Amino acid sequence: MSDPVAATGPLVVGTGVGRTFGDLVALDGATFTIPAAARIALVGPSGCGKSTLLHLIAGLDTPTAGTLAWPALGPQQSLRPLHVGFVFQAPSLVAPLTVVENVELPLLLEKRAPAEARAAALAMLERIGLADLADKLPEEISGGQAQRVAVARALVHQPALLCADEPTGQLDRATAKHLMDVLLAAIEGTATSLVVATHDPEIAARLTKQWSMQHGILNAVALPTGAP
Repeated sequence: MSDPVAATGPLVVGTGVGRTFGDLVALDGATFTIPAAARIALVGPSGCGKSTLLHLIAGLDTPTAGTLAWPALGPQQSLRPLHVGFVFQAPSLVAPLTVVENVELPLLLEKRAPAEARAAALAMLERIGLADLADKLPEEISGGQAQRVAVARALVHQPALLCADEPTGQLDRATAKHLMDVLLAAIEGTATSLVVATHDPEIAARLTKQWSMQHGILNAVALPTGAP
């Protein structure tokens, strides 16, 4: 996998970013920068605002306060699927499509030639060890396999930024470890930045930076225990 973007500046810059839902303050005044090749764990208890922040970073939502920009990527409306990949807590595969059809979908949305999209999807499935499932439907594979397919779909277009929202939250310990092995191996040596929202300290410890959240407040960046 080649570097997805030749970044000449930060991928994401947030200044005083806030998000409210009615009277609920989900995110309050977050200021941060995400450079290329970052490996960030966004940690904190359930309901602290991790998913809200991750959706804003990925351009899936718009802040109600502050400013949010993607200097190296372009305007919000152009972020997905070209520049930003997203892995949800549940696999979110398209049920009528086969595994390979799910993986090639972002490329087809980018108007890639069908043959090129299919070749790239098959190569990504091979890379993460799921080539033998290419013709299976989502209902025919396990939850762990489905989440790995979702990772393949998020990575197939070589995004500059990959956001993962509790990607191991519904998996057992062994399957969760394997998923992270696959994810980190897939972006090793690339400029893809990874931001993983998690409440699992073992997952957080595998990344090189940690952002901590409490009650909608993003705290100072710190290195997690055991990080290189």
